[in-house]
Amino acid sequence: MPKKFYRSTPIDYAVCQYADCPLAAKCLHQLTYQPLLAEVTILKLLNPNKCSKDETCEFFRDSKPVMYARGFKHFQQQLYPEQYKRFSIRLMGEFGRTGFYERRRGETALSPKEQQIVLSVLQEVGATGEFKFSSYEENYNWFD
Repeated sequence: MPKKFYRSTPIDYAVCQYADCPLAAKCLHQLTYQPLLAEVTILKLLNPNKCSKDETCEFFRDSKPVMYARGFKHFQQQLYPEQYKRFSIRLMGEFGRTGFYERRRGETALSPKEQQIVLSVLQEVGATGEFKFSSYEENYNWFD
């Protein structure tokens, strides 16, 4: 297991005990089971009765890293004042006030799902043009 993977594992991440699942080799819930079992005293375990052990498992989280984005402060310069006001109010409703500013400054990375929310709000407020986040990084998608 790569060091980055192990260091980025949330300490309270729910694990799956089914090593015999056909998806186990690429599921974050199963891949974190053994390392957390060795490290922590109390484990958060997915209910075995709810795991389907096939492609339809609702808890499956792919271990392939995905592209996260950071920061969108510069979006304000590309929007009219009224557009930016509606944009920020809408995103504060989505992420909360603190969450909005943390994401805007780049302190909190935006998952692919959150990136799509930001881009769709830009469309809602009538923004045109190409919008790129300040930076991008690969990371594991633990929760989406």
